This record gives sequence, structure tokens and C-alpha cells, in this order.
Amino acid sequence: MSEVVTAGEAMVLLLPPRQGYLRHQPYLEVRVGGAEANTAVALARLGFSVSFLTFLGQDELGELVLNRLRAEGIQVFSKRTRAPTGLYLRECLPSGRGRVFYYRQGSAASFMHPESFSPELLNEAKLFHLSGVTPALSESTRSFTRWILQEARKRNVVVSFDVNYRKKLWVPEEARVFVEDILPLIDILFLSEEDAVLWSEEGFEREEELLGALSAKGPREVVLKRGKRGALGFSNGSFLESRGFPVKEVDPVGAGDAFNAGYLAGFLWGHPLEERLKLGNALGALAVTNLGDYEGAPSREDLFGFLAEDLSLDR
Repeated sequence: MSEVVTAGEAMVLLLPPRQGYLRHQPYLEVRVGGAEANTAVALARLGFSVSFLTFLGQDELGELVLNRLRAEGIQVFSKRTRAPTGLYLRECLPSGRGRVFYYRQGSAASFMHPESFSPELLNEAKLFHLSGVTPALSESTRSFTRWILQEARKRNVVVSFDVNYRKKLWVPEEARVFVEDILPLIDILFLSEEDAVLWSEEGFEREEELLGALSAKGPREVVLKRGKRGALGFSNGSFLESRGFPVKEVDPVGAGDAFNAGYLAGFLWGHPLEERLKLGNALGALAVTNLGDYEGAPSREDLFGFLAEDLSLDR
């Protein structure tokens, strides 16, 4: 059994190796991505045993996803269905603006449902991680999300959840209501500045007010990801800011998922909030220096080498 369990949709990604409209690209690279899968890969590269629960199609794309994740050392528990494996394409324009094109409606993962997997897979887990992308896929995956979070809670498994709002999947009010409904089942809550917009009508004047209000509904730790500016964490009644790391950005996608992995790694290693935020920022920074959703996720050796180099520059 694994110490970390994640669940969600892993998709095949078609990604052009250079900037420009997809219509003008001579070829596309075949990769794999997906919020929970990205975090799973990053944690596996740091040395944790990781299991990933998902549905995949009985197709070549499903085989590709399965092989790529297993090659990262992840134990994949997959049910194969006649529905297709999800697919998406990305482009990055010279202006820096990017676009994503999803082909995931009716995908295999959208049919995950309560009791899709044996809850015994959580028995020895120290941590279970999920994101808001999974419940956004369908009514079935929303029921799955509630069910598996409850199963984790029954087993005293620490639960982390990334709001990870996707406007192409559901409307803001629907997402906000769902997230607030499951907050009592969550121990560690992640959200980005974009996610915080879901609570814009609540009248919070400061970020600290929002984090405190969300924590009061269940999570003992709430982390606001600020991208290049770093992160703000709330734990045990205290707030702490952590700066980001200046790097040359190649591809911003997957940075938030990598941040989650860094923070959760620090949590599992028993580090205090300050170190957890620093590790999250470091992984987020390293993630954007490579093309692809998780390709920039470092090994433990590379991570601490990066941090040691940063400390030397501060002297």
C-alpha cells in the first residue's frame, strides 16, 4: 500500500514544441497531464510511494497514460471502460497568452462513481489528495468525490484538496457551493488567486480574512498560491508569507500542482509551515522551467540542490 493516494483524470496532452497558433504547428508532442496526476508524479519523484486511482479508456491513449505514470513509479489502479481516455491540446502565443482545448466530455474518468475502488486502498495511506477538477467532470464524479473523502476521513487519513477552479467545466457559484460543502472533510486546502475569485462577493477586504473564513469551516491549514509572488499560509491561527523564486518561465501549466506536491512533501517530512511553503514555491518555480505539465518536477536531490544554490545567492 502507498503512503500517498490520489485520484482523478489523467489525460493525453498534445503540445507544440514552440509558440504559435496550433493551426500553424507542423507537429505536436505527445505527453500526459492532469491536476492530480501532476501532483502524484512530483511526489513520486521526491521518493514517496504513490497510488493513483482513475478510469481509462480501452484505447491506445489509455495505454499511453498507464505506461507513462507507471514509469514514474506510481502504482496505478485503473478501471478500463469503453468510454475514451481524455485528451487536450495546448498552445502558447507569442504574447504569452495560452489556450487549452479539452476533449474530455464523456471521457472514461467522468464515469468514476462511489465504490469505484476498494476503500481499503486508503488503509495505510498517510495522505489523500484530490482537486476540484475531478468533481467538475460530472454528477457521477461529484458523488465519487464526496464518497472517497468520507472514506478517507473514516480512516483518519489526512486529506488535501486543491480548489483548482476550471471555468470550462462548471460555473463559479456551483463550484463554490460544492467546495464549501466538503470543507469539513478537508485538512489542507489549496487555492490560487484565481480560485479566490469564487468568494469575491463575500466582501473580504484582505486575503487573510478569506483564508481564516475558509479554515473556520473545516481545514486546519489553508494555503493561497500567488504564483511568482510566492504563497500565503494559514495554520494554527497564524499567517505566514513566503516569497517565490525568480526563474526563467518556459511553461506555466502545472506550477500549482507542483506547489501542492512540495508543500505536502514538507508536511509528510514533518517540516514547519515556513519550510512547507518554501518547498511548495521551489517546486512551483522548477515546474515552469520545462515544457509540459510535470516534466519540470525535480528529484529530491535536485530540489535540495536548487534550494542550496538559492541560499548561496543570499549571502
